[in-house]
Amino acid sequence: MQELMKNIRSHINMNQTEFAERLNVTFATVNRWENGRALPNKLAQDKIYDLCKEHNVPVYDMVLEKIEAASRNIKLEQGRVLLYHGSKSGIEGDVAPKSRKQCDFGEGFYMGTEPSQGLTLICDYEKSRFYIVSIAMDELNILDVPSDLEWAMIVAYNRGRMERIKGTPFYRKYEKITKGKDLVIGSIANDRMFFVIDNFFVGNITDAALINSLSALQLGKQYVAVTQKGCEAVRIEKEIPISYLEKLFMKEVSEANRIKGLSLANHICKNYRREGLFFDEILDQVAGGKA
Repeated sequence: MQELMKNIRSHINMNQTEFAERLNVTFATVNRWENGRALPNKLAQDKIYDLCKEHNVPVYDMVLEKIEAASRNIKLEQGRVLLYHGSKSGIEGDVAPKSRKQCDFGEGFYMGTEPSQGLTLICDYEKSRFYIVSIAMDELNILDVPSDLEWAMIVAYNRGRMERIKGTPFYRKYEKITKGKDLVIGSIANDRMFFVIDNFFVGNITDAALINSLSALQLGKQYVAVTQKGCEAVRIEKEIPISYLEKLFMKEVSEANRIKGLSLANHICKNYRREGLFFDEILDQVAGGKA
């Protein structure tokens, strides 16, 4: 956090004495923060947050820059891919496919190509941790899911949205689609896309609207190790400390993305009101033996 303190003070263009006076602490306290000999407590970080807001300090961008700088220093062997993982309580022991079942691709160890998704995922959790990881791809059985309706249906199955057509060939297709795979690669339902796809599942937008939104949004990829073999190919490269202060700014970004997602869903709903099929209509066709 010492570099963050220096960067914030530099952006505001204050010396250590001025910075200390604004926060109602001593010069020595600020000096200890910037030398890494002490950390500001939550009260001090709340005051720094207010000061940053007053001066439009781009703290979230500083977090991304910190992660990108750490990523550049990591050298990987051929066949390894650099990824990011946000954990709500930290990784203990070996990496394993033990997330909750109803995730996009079921139980697995989730990693992303962009740090932003993992950051906003963990911003509400006090004990959360953020990691740079890598995975060796060469000997894994991989399913790469395109960003289309097939992706949405795989997500629907894994989120438990298809239970009323359980037992149909359509249902069994998605029940078996990841069988024998060690790694699933597909688009991330990021903070904006999450609300769009949920609007598809609850019947507010059609499949045509969903496909249009998939092409409109530049979604990062998520890599999900769904077997123990896949998890054993994962290596933790570096843990990136994320402070309470940084999480406050991450929450802001998460909320802004949520609002953008709702706005996008409403816009798409208007433009594609009756083009294509609603999710329930697709399931009705399946139940009626038409799909």
